[in-house]
Amino acid sequence: MTEPKHGIVLGGGWAGMLAAHVLARHLERVTVVERDVLPDGPRHRKGSPQGRHVHVLWSSGARIVDTLLPGMIDQLLDAGARRIGFHQDLVTLTSHGWQHRFPPRQYALMCTRPFLDWKVRDRVLATGRIALRQRAEILDLVGDAKRVTGLRVRDMDTGAQETLAADLVIDASGRGSRLRHWLSALEVPPLEEDIVDAGIAYATRVYQAPPGAAAGFPAVNVAADHRLREPGRFGVVYPQEDGTWMVTLSCTRGAGLPAHDDDFLPYARTLRHPLVADLIDLAKPLTSVAVSRVGANRRLYPERLDIWPEGLLVLGDALAAFNPIYGHGMSSAARAAAALDTELQRSGTDAGATRRAQQAISATVDDPWIMAASKDVEYVNCRMSATDPRLTGGAVTRQRFSDLISDRSIRSSAVCDVVTDVISLTAPQSELASSGFLSLMHKDRVLPELTEPPLTAEELALVNLTPRSTVSAGGS
Repeated sequence: MTEPKHGIVLGGGWAGMLAAHVLARHLERVTVVERDVLPDGPRHRKGSPQGRHVHVLWSSGARIVDTLLPGMIDQLLDAGARRIGFHQDLVTLTSHGWQHRFPPRQYALMCTRPFLDWKVRDRVLATGRIALRQRAEILDLVGDAKRVTGLRVRDMDTGAQETLAADLVIDASGRGSRLRHWLSALEVPPLEEDIVDAGIAYATRVYQAPPGAAAGFPAVNVAADHRLREPGRFGVVYPQEDGTWMVTLSCTRGAGLPAHDDDFLPYARTLRHPLVADLIDLAKPLTSVAVSRVGANRRLYPERLDIWPEGLLVLGDALAAFNPIYGHGMSSAARAAAALDTELQRSGTDAGATRRAQQAISATVDDPWIMAASKDVEYVNCRMSATDPRLTGGAVTRQRFSDLISDRSIRSSAVCDVVTDVISLTAPQSELASSGFLSLMHKDRVLPELTEPPLTAEELALVNLTPRSTVSAGGS
């Protein structure tokens, strides 16, 4: 990059808007190219099918967003987003049993994805430094294997084609990115790709929460147990910004999924515990079932190529997409934006700046990638095409260690703190192999197993349930 003046971001979603905001701090002009017409409110759009299901923004990502956009998190909370302290404000049946509700170490923001995208997009575009080019289809990149100098776009309404020149192009176009095709046309060697596909599918309905429950009742998460060696079924009840509950039921390959409204509650009854079903049985559904089947973990490795074009970067789901059930996608995009900001400050317009920036961005996805992929590979019927040695070797030993950590973390406050730091992407995954953590695993106090959901009488009263109706955590 030589005296960069114009940056183009492909995709106006969460990752694209954060990347565009960062570019606007360093470049004279920034343009976001988007296929959709981005809504002027918290409404769903075609280009974000996963937006109809539950999303969380982990505290690590929230802190980055608040650094890039000061006061943004308070704005979201003031507008209704719910801050959930892990694990005080969450009732979870893990693969190893019920999680004790320890004092919060980290938190997650819970709200609808359209609401979150809209609020952040409004804030980013309000600066007036970013142009938005909507209803534009990206045809190909312009340049060669040494440097990308722009892209060709087609106006989706008129059919007119145009070449847009740029000093830096960032692909943030999501899971549907055509990056590998574009690079092939520039005669760049094929990108290595790892895929771990457990066949994850999602079905979601929105319910009106009972009075007081949206703010006073904890979030609920009932997970599958991979050790049963059968297709997994999951269910969550997460509070949203408008006083509703978003309920997402999901499964791995072979478990089936409710596609019709009448099947939703019966399917919830097949989970390892009836808590999710009990809650929605008493609530009023506000929407029909929305189903998605895009949940594979997929990662590209541009940093491994000997040749990488100057002036091109890739981030967000276009670089690495994770099973959404772990909630790492948005925080990973925020981490990538922070890495981009740091590298632009550090490297400026030096030769090789693009390669260094891509290496830094790729490094930010490694922890969420291995956490999601190594977990999904444990489910039956998982399909894997990967060269990552952490996935292809030592599976039995890895699973035993993971199971040991899971068993301790639900009953040990100190162990839970470290695990929560790692899961929230606040601490590196390597922390789980540190001598300090291994020592903690042996010496910290371990509480008794819970035999029922850890709900208080006051919380149960909010949803008209009794302790008796929530006893029997089958499989814990």
